[in-house]
Amino acid sequence: MGLLDKLSGWLGLRKKEVNVLCLGLDNSGKTTIINQLKPSNTQAQEIVPTIGFNIEKFKSSSLSFTVFDMSGQSRYRNLWEHYYKESHAIIFVIDSGDKLRMVVAKEELDTLLNHEDIRSKKLPVLFFANKMDLRDAVSSVKVSQMLSLENIKDKPWNICASNAIKGEGLQEGLDWLQEQIAQSYQNNELVND
Repeated sequence: MGLLDKLSGWLGLRKKEVNVLCLGLDNSGKTTIINQLKPSNTQAQEIVPTIGFNIEKFKSSSLSFTVFDMSGQSRYRNLWEHYYKESHAIIFVIDSGDKLRMVVAKEELDTLLNHEDIRSKKLPVLFFANKMDLRDAVSSVKVSQMLSLENIKDKPWNICASNAIKGEGLQEGLDWLQEQIAQSYQNNELVND
C-alpha cells in the first residue's frame, strides 16, 4: 500500500478531491518524493527530470488525490500559478545540500505565498528539507531559518527532514499533512471558489 493510500485511510473522508501542488527548484527531489507516495506497484524504477509538469492521480476508498509535480526549472516556474486556485495543499521541496540556491528557493516561496490565489487561503504547506543524506546538507532547522518560515503566520506549515530516495521523513510529513487536510475539511476551509 502506498503512502497516499494510507493517508486517505487515516483521513476518514468520503470521496473528497484533494489537489496537492508539489513545488520547489529543479533537482530538489519533487518527482522522487511523489514516486515514493505512489502505491509500490506503480512506482517508477527510474526518475527523470520533469519538463513542464506531471500529474499523478491516486484513488482510494475515501479520497481522490491529484498531485501536480511542477518543474522547478526557471523557465517553467511561471506555470505554477495556473494551479494555485484549485490547490488544497502544497508540498514545497528544498534541496538541503544546495546552499547556493537557497536564496532562489526563498524568492520563489515568497512569490508563491504572496500570490493572490494562495495568500487568501489557509491551505497547509508541507516543506521537505530533502537530501539530508548529503554530507553538505544543512539541517531542517537551518533550512527553516534560511527560508524565514517563522514569518508564515496565516497558514499551517511544517518542515520535515527527508531523504526521498530511501523514503525517510516522508511519513512524518504526510502524517502532519493529512491532519491538516482533515481539519481544513471540517472547518470548510478547502472549498474552492
